[in-house]
Amino acid sequence: MENKTAPRLSRFSDYLSPAQVVFDLKSKDKVEAVEELLDVLAKQKLIDNKKLLLTRIIDRENLVSTAIGSGVALPHARVDAGGEIAVAVGRSDKGIDFDAHDGQKVHLIILVVWNPTLPGLFNHLFAGLARFLIRAENRGRIQAAKDKAELYDILSGIEFKFVHEEKIVSRARLLKKLQEIELRRKKATKDQQKELQKQAVMIREELDRDLVSRFDRLMERYGFAVADAVDGVCQGCNINISTQMYSAMEDSNDIYVCENCGKYLVSARRKKK
Repeated sequence: MENKTAPRLSRFSDYLSPAQVVFDLKSKDKVEAVEELLDVLAKQKLIDNKKLLLTRIIDRENLVSTAIGSGVALPHARVDAGGEIAVAVGRSDKGIDFDAHDGQKVHLIILVVWNPTLPGLFNHLFAGLARFLIRAENRGRIQAAKDKAELYDILSGIEFKFVHEEKIVSRARLLKKLQEIELRRKKATKDQQKELQKQAVMIREELDRDLVSRFDRLMERYGFAVADAVDGVCQGCNINISTQMYSAMEDSNDIYVCENCGKYLVSARRKKK
């Protein structure tokens, strides 16, 4: 059997053409925005199952928002799109509410549909985009673009460097959501079990296999695998996290592990009273 691996892309333009960019989204909410971008892909004959994709993407959004902060969202679905990957990009001047963890409206939406036979492809693409978009000056250039041509020129130049050892941008919040689902399954009815199982599978398919394996071992041994990090303290063991690690967590999508108890950590600021 052929061993398929994620292709080693060089630039975002390998998967993005000017016709797949919407300079000024008309949509007012995230469902409309996703549908508007799916219409773009359908028009370019990159997808032929818009209704299914819309359902999958919104189901995924309802689990955990794909907004990564700073006005950027990456809605996505792991479905056979006929090819390897289909991408559409939309920009919104007014911003769209995506239930982002930082509370900001989203101004840039990058919608991705990728083939299930290439499980690592989205993670690689996500990593490259995240490295580019985490820089405030790059987001500023996108927001300041005067027209579609300028926006495409900025996006098409994003470079991807995919070496085998590259660290994949992880999903700490997805792991936390998976933990919530697994804990709910223990007390769920048969009907509830089916829906929760569906949600769990959706998340597991998106996460790296090693992350999920370690998650399962922690759940089996301790009953939970993910802990909040609040004010520099791991809530799983009540031990202080190193200042360097805690500072890095607040501005990163990477996975961090408590050096004392071994739980995955999710940065969570304590709510003001």
